Amino acid sequence: MTCFLQDALRFVLKNRQIADDAPLQLYHSGLLFAPKMSFIRRIFEDEIPTWICVPPMVEEKWNAELQTLEGHSAQVTSTEFSPDNQYLASSSWDTKIKVWNAATGVSKLTIEGHSHRVMSIAFSPDGRLLSSGSWDHTVKLWHLDTGALYRTFNEHSDAVLSVAFSPDGQTLASGSWDKTILVRNITTGTRQLTLEGHSNRVLTVAFSSDGKLLASGSWDSTVRLWNTTTGALQQTLDIHSDLIRSVAFSPCGKILACGSDDKTISLWDTVSGTHRVTLEGHAHWVLSVAFSPDGQTLASGSGDRTVRLWDTATGALKETFNGHSDSVWSVAFSPNNQHVASGSGDMTVRIWYNQSQKQPEQQNLMGHSELIWCVAFSHDGHLLASGSWDTTVRLWDANGAQQKSQVMKGHTHWVLSVAFHPDSQILASGSGDMTIKLWDTATGTLRQTLVGHSDFVMSVKFSSDGLGLASGSRDGTVRLWNTATGLQQHILQCRSDIVLSVAFSPDDRYLTSGSSRTARLWHTETGKLLRSFDGHLEALTSVAISHDSRLLASVDGHIRTSDFRDNTIRIWNITTAELQRELTVKGPVTNLTFSKDDSHLITNLGSFHIQPGCCGNTSHTTPLLHSHLSILNGPWLDLQGKRVLRLPSEYWTRCLAIKDSTLALGHPSGQIFFIHFDKTMR
Repeated sequence: MTCFLQDALRFVLKNRQIADDAPLQLYHSGLLFAPKMSFIRRIFEDEIPTWICVPPMVEEKWNAELQTLEGHSAQVTSTEFSPDNQYLASSSWDTKIKVWNAATGVSKLTIEGHSHRVMSIAFSPDGRLLSSGSWDHTVKLWHLDTGALYRTFNEHSDAVLSVAFSPDGQTLASGSWDKTILVRNITTGTRQLTLEGHSNRVLTVAFSSDGKLLASGSWDSTVRLWNTTTGALQQTLDIHSDLIRSVAFSPCGKILACGSDDKTISLWDTVSGTHRVTLEGHAHWVLSVAFSPDGQTLASGSGDRTVRLWDTATGALKETFNGHSDSVWSVAFSPNNQHVASGSGDMTVRIWYNQSQKQPEQQNLMGHSELIWCVAFSHDGHLLASGSWDTTVRLWDANGAQQKSQVMKGHTHWVLSVAFHPDSQILASGSGDMTIKLWDTATGTLRQTLVGHSDFVMSVKFSSDGLGLASGSRDGTVRLWNTATGLQQHILQCRSDIVLSVAFSPDDRYLTSGSSRTARLWHTETGKLLRSFDGHLEALTSVAISHDSRLLASVDGHIRTSDFRDNTIRIWNITTAELQRELTVKGPVTNLTFSKDDSHLITNLGSFHIQPGCCGNTSHTTPLLHSHLSILNGPWLDLQGKRVLRLPSEYWTRCLAIKDSTLALGHPSGQIFFIHFDKTMR
């Protein structure tokens, strides 16, 4: 009975948000994504809808993630437990601070008052006050019980990125883009110290446990230790090769941890100022570090979307938590040392169990070892290719329930784009190593490497006859290649714009490229620029040309978008360069083509009608669904026009792809999940 109740608690906490939004989805989404050996799943498995022909391969047991808190409408920048362990606070770019019940995940308070992004929060040691620092240049103090404003400090001349209380609760420190640290008396509001010395923005501040030292990390790549009584600079720690995002003292005050954009964490002896060890393993910026209450574990959050736990004595990696679909900007331990909280660019806060051992069940699923960046179905729908930050390309069997992946190694940097040849026998991959590689999909062997770009290759596409390949790069060029010889045919200059997307017209006469807010049309034979299409507000993640070459479609969105925010598809008249229609979709569109009759657009999220009345009728609308399977309404999957499945937040990723009746989901853990649906919805 105890095991059953524990399992039921995990199920309820994991699906609390789904239960609040759509209770009946507990029988669909809740059961479908629950671990195989969960008591709840095994008891109610017959309730899983029969229109799901093949369910996704899921873990055997519950992993370390306890629950996901949804409620912010933008990136979560900071998380902090209250000293009594009852509450968890989070701040966000949405200008709000939310206070949650740490046990149930229920929202207690939403605090509003800042006029710009809230970048940092901190509880006072007695738990009565909450401080916040914002891009509006202010530091504010709030009463935790009511959320009422207690005091505002307007002394910084630029954004405030970090706040910290002294251990006695008498003073508050703040670090700012104005390169200064200010220390104030909480009771009187008077400024006690102004610490100057950093040559660039101050991103993080932290007090030692005895309150005698204040550490600050800066954009100037240094960490400075200050005497809090005199304000004198005691030490400058200079070992990192990039800016310092986060600093934290151990509970005993003898160790200082520093997280940097150079992807490493350094541990220092605060007494001698000597460097103890460097922790390596993250694949991107280290954005946050925090010590456990017993000082034996260090948590780190990174741009690689993971939370990692480290042994502070040995420097060994203890655990890696996967689940966030965007950068992890904040980590915090609960005072009882049982949980770790993380806040992310995916707009969620997650609470994890702090367990000392690895989760063996996580090793059962085969996949990439780091973030999946791109996915693409083969034209026949039998294969799915994925590219990852782990530098590998994988091929997956999209048909069977037993997933088998073929690993193709050769790139030395992130794989940012994959595309199949029209006959599906060749796969192209573009990488941060500035090369394009062509692979044999039957054997997985490398056929050739195309060299020429001087920066990341962001997009690759084959021509419809398979004889040509286009590549777009961060070097501001589009290159056309002969796939038989590997020789460059044209280099197309895009005015130093990063080229994020490329596509051939169906007859291969034209090529379109998407970059920073501009789509361009080129003649493939001559390489001549024919026309530019301006008007987007963000970078163009995908472009396409209609079969009759009369229309060009382009979609904008942040390159790292991993949530279901609004993105805009614009349809242009190619002859006049006039905007014909705007369509709003919720979700990252990473693939875009016209149907053969040009009546609808096919995307990785599904397809929808654009005819009749497209030309000459500028409008901004929600697209009319065409395909029986789509994800064009936020986290909801539509089947035959009906909302049938709400995706859990860990699947809110840019790596979504639909082919006929199959949905492929790239998970932050590096795994690809396939769900096969019955078209008849029986």
